[in-house]
Amino acid sequence: MTSRLATFPARSTVLIQGASRGIGLGLVKALLQDDAGVRVIATCREPGHAESLQALACDRLSIRPLDVTVASRFETLAGDLKAQGIRLSLVINAAGVLHGEGFGPEKKLEDLDADALAKVFAVNTFGPALLLKALRPLMAREGKVVFAAISARVGSIGDNRLGGWYAYRASKAALNQMIRTAGIELGRRNKNAIVAALHPGTTDTGLSEPFQANVPAEKLFSVERTCGYLLDVIDGLSIDDSGGFFAWDGQRIEW
Repeated sequence: MTSRLATFPARSTVLIQGASRGIGLGLVKALLQDDAGVRVIATCREPGHAESLQALACDRLSIRPLDVTVASRFETLAGDLKAQGIRLSLVINAAGVLHGEGFGPEKKLEDLDADALAKVFAVNTFGPALLLKALRPLMAREGKVVFAAISARVGSIGDNRLGGWYAYRASKAALNQMIRTAGIELGRRNKNAIVAALHPGTTDTGLSEPFQANVPAEKLFSVERTCGYLLDVIDGLSIDDSGGFFAWDGQRIEW
């Protein structure tokens, strides 16, 4: 098996946020199976309830708690990693929310709700931004370094032709701006670091399940397929791509 992280230093340390299910869990599985022998730090809100993640336990996997809606938890995680002398070559924020208890994607302006907007932005926008803030000092100083956040094509303002889904679209558009802005800053402060927003395609997860009926079979990806695509895109990123927005096939997406 050829490593999907061929452009990264051997035995790099990778952190996956949102690792309890869906794409995050799939990325942990893929990385543990990869020939690169990477060490994986998997974070999620309630590790004790993440049975599928716990089942992957091995000497290359460390599972840590991180609730992205509690700002102090980011610094706690960063402090723990720093105390252990850990340097990160790859961070992937895979956590995201589209619907939840009592709320879902809006079809019209009348559906907008302040509490739902706050929940969606807390996870989709503020979480990745605060994760990058906390972990930037821990990025490896040598070799390839990437911070990738799972975004969505519906976050593209230029590509918005259907409307609706106000909170999700806006939170992902705001995430894309965070990534773009961080790419400019890190070009000065962490010159070997690449930051990117990634669109995974429609993937067969709990997030997309209520909306899969009209998705052609060939455009509904399995988690394993999506994770393979994402890791290939990440491995192909160069410093000139920092601050960019890319689809699962490596093509740039308009803002």
